[in-house]
Amino acid sequence: MRKLQVALNATGYAVCHRTVSNLLKNTGYTLQSNRKELALKESHPDRNEQFQHINTQTKQFMSEKEPVISIDAKKKENIGNFKNNGAEYHRAKNPVKVLDHDFPLKEKGKATPYGIYDIAENKGFVNVGVSSDTAEFAANSILKWWEIVGQNTYPNATKLMITADSGGSNGYRVRLWKTQLQELANQINLPVYVTHFPPGTSKWNKVEHRLFSYISINWRGKPLDELDTVVNFIASTTTSAGLSVTCTVDLNFYQKAILVPDEVLNSLNITPHDWHGEWNYCVFPNL
Repeated sequence: MRKLQVALNATGYAVCHRTVSNLLKNTGYTLQSNRKELALKESHPDRNEQFQHINTQTKQFMSEKEPVISIDAKKKENIGNFKNNGAEYHRAKNPVKVLDHDFPLKEKGKATPYGIYDIAENKGFVNVGVSSDTAEFAANSILKWWEIVGQNTYPNATKLMITADSGGSNGYRVRLWKTQLQELANQINLPVYVTHFPPGTSKWNKVEHRLFSYISINWRGKPLDELDTVVNFIASTTTSAGLSVTCTVDLNFYQKAILVPDEVLNSLNITPHDWHGEWNYCVFPNL
């Protein structure tokens, strides 16, 4: 406002910065931050139809009391006394002191929370890994959810539905993801129905705004100094709508860049749907 006042005064207008503020307000101007709305690529022409397909199938599974889960990996977190975004109340001029740099500490490592959100039950499950975010890690996280929570919540389940992003470790183009789904289906002895959100639409995946966002709120402004701290914050995440979260630690090492030969991929018991079979498919257990 003061810079605008100086510029206007230089052209002959006698105004103060408060008058400039009032003039801007009266003509409909407000301070606004940037908004992420411009896509680098055009939306897929079948984007909305895929949303409708996911919604229809989700409602069908839920009406049949079958489990529907939304999955994704949250961003990796450096473990250590680092600054964590957000603010919390402390006595004046007495902030929590953290390291003045964000370089990872090798002895502490990183945490990768992999989330499974039960849409019908409004329950979260997070498997915190300390290795790479791979398809094997993703499938193992789902298996842990099933063994600890899922099979007890749905003892009469005859199938499982998974909604996932189109990219990342559980992306529809990832060969290892398909092979790991086959192992998952074999282990839980249930057909696994998978639907992927179209490219560039991951923010509509329910695990993002119904689970991950609340975890971020719960630990805002608090340094994640130890792995136990990460786990405790995740496990203590709740909402007034009844969200509760189970959290486990995964200390396994997951190798990156595992190649899956064509003959292995072709041997999988996968049936693509008629509608965009690359995004929608079912993995049946091998008898």
